[in-house]
This record gives sequence, structure tokens and C-alpha cells, in this order.
Amino acid sequence: MRKMTTILAGVVAAVALTASAQAQVTLKASHQFPGGKGDVRDDMVQMIAKEVGAANVGVTIQVYPGASLFKPNDQWNAMVNGQLDMTLFPLDYASGKVPTFSATLMPGLIRSQERAKRINNSQFMKDIRAEIEKHGVIVLSDAWFAGGVAAKGGCIVKPDDLKGKKFRAAGPTFAGMWEMAGASIVSPPSNEIYNAFQSGVVSATDTSLGSFQSMRLYEVTDCLTAPGDNALWFMYEPVLMSKKSFAKLNKQQQDAVIAAGKKAQAFYEGKADAVNEAAIKAFKDHNVKVVTLSDADYDLWIKEAKKSSYAKFAKDVPNGQKLIDEALAVK
Repeated sequence: MRKMTTILAGVVAAVALTASAQAQVTLKASHQFPGGKGDVRDDMVQMIAKEVGAANVGVTIQVYPGASLFKPNDQWNAMVNGQLDMTLFPLDYASGKVPTFSATLMPGLIRSQERAKRINNSQFMKDIRAEIEKHGVIVLSDAWFAGGVAAKGGCIVKPDDLKGKKFRAAGPTFAGMWEMAGASIVSPPSNEIYNAFQSGVVSATDTSLGSFQSMRLYEVTDCLTAPGDNALWFMYEPVLMSKKSFAKLNKQQQDAVIAAGKKAQAFYEGKADAVNEAAIKAFKDHNVKVVTLSDADYDLWIKEAKKSSYAKFAKDVPNGQKLIDEALAVK
């Protein structure tokens, strides 16, 4: 009898061990930003990995920063196909496949970091998230990153300031507006922008403040148009997860992932202003002039956008005008 009890105990232990092993899930998270160097985007993904690990629900998240697992533009398809579980991803990168996503890098729609928080609860963002989910991906953390314009040979404040400028644009929606205002669009790769300023191939560019800082553009420009209360440039860079990967998790594991995503979003929102200020300080410390747009300047750019970027988006994308109106309605 004792022998039988021992055998049964062994069988129960083996079954428990097998169940535990099956419950252990390893997820892969990829992004293009530097790892371990204080980039807040890497911090967000690492935080999610740490929180999910601490929840002790049998999920480990391995983070692959610096485009070490997938190239930046390959991440969207990898998630849709279930090859990649999670990423922090500039959504506009997938606008070639899903044109609606161009709305998340559109001149003047967000306007300020404070407004970015409010827009996350708007109909505009409900529509964007619905489009994301329709393509097999879910949002874990919303995050809007502020940017501006760095220029050599004078500040870019009004549309007239662009005349004669050789502009490297971050995306087609901005390129259309800069070109209509009088700039010539040039397209060196992002890793060559610094040298392009030095050689005169580029005299102005737009991107996120964090990228301006990491590219050290304060060494080769003389003016930064910073976000302030009237930013033209904001980019949506959410933490995303493949629906296929999410569906493989049990309810407890799914809850842990969602909770970690919300925590990472709150972390970023609490730190966003400090991230922006650190980048602006780097420019000021290198004696680069820093300016912001007045309400009147912003209104001039919106008029320019309505004739260029907004008009094209409304024409090319189903419900494009509706999306623009929903974003601008958030005060």
C-alpha cells in the first residue's frame, strides 16, 4: 500500500510539473530604440517585461532592443503573422499597408503633450485602435512623442520661413505640407542626417525630440522649433501585441499583460514633459536658439495643412476627413 501511495504521489508530482512547464510562456518583444541607455521607449517595454515577470503567472518576456530581432519596418507584419509577440512601434511606419495610420503622424492634430493624454480617450483614438485590432494587433500602452523642427540658417516658425529650405521630412503627411510651403524635399536615410546637415544637403528636418538628441543635431543646427503649447509634430508610438500571441495566454496571464501595459503608459505620461525638457536643454546647452509657435503661427500651419496633408488624407483614406475632425475636436 505504501509503495502504491509513493507511486501515486510521484505521478501527481510529474503531472503538476508537466502542467507547470506547459504554463510557462516566453514572449518576444522587439523595438528599434537603444537598449539600456535611458531611452524612455526601451524603459516602457522593459517595465512591462519586469511587471509581467513579477506577477508570477508563468510568462517571461524577452526584450530585443536596437532592431536586433526585426528591422523597424518588418515588425508590423511580424506581429500580424504571430512571428513577433510584442513591440513598441511608430504606427505610421505601417501606413503603407494601412493608410489610416497616417493620421498618427499628421501636422497639428495633437498640439501639446497635455492634449495627447486627452486624445487617448477620444473617438479619434477609438477609431484608430479599432483599425489596429481589425488587422490582428491590440494596444497595450498608448504613447505620443513630441517633436519639432531643427534648422540651419534661421528658425522655422511660419510657412514663409521654409522658402529655399532643403527639408528632410519624417513622413509623407509632413512632406506634403513642407513642400506646399516652399521647401524642397530631400530624402537621405535617417542615419545620414547629421552628415547631410554638415554638407549642406539638408537645411531643416522634423522628428521626435528624443531622436534629435540621440542624433546630436544640436551640433549641426542653429535653431530648434520646440513643441510648447502649439506643437505641429507628434507621433503615436504605442506598445502593441499580436492578437495571436495574446489569444494563447490564459485569462490570468492576459490580465497581467494588460495591467503591465497600463502601468507603462502611466509611467511615460508622468515622464513625458521631463523627456522633452532634457532634449531641449541639450540644444540650449550647445547655444542653439530654441523657439515655440504662437497661437497665430499654429493657425497658419493648420491652414497650410488643410490645403495639403489633410486634403490628401481625406481624399485617399475612407473616413479620412472624419478622423481629422475628431482629432481637432479634442481641446
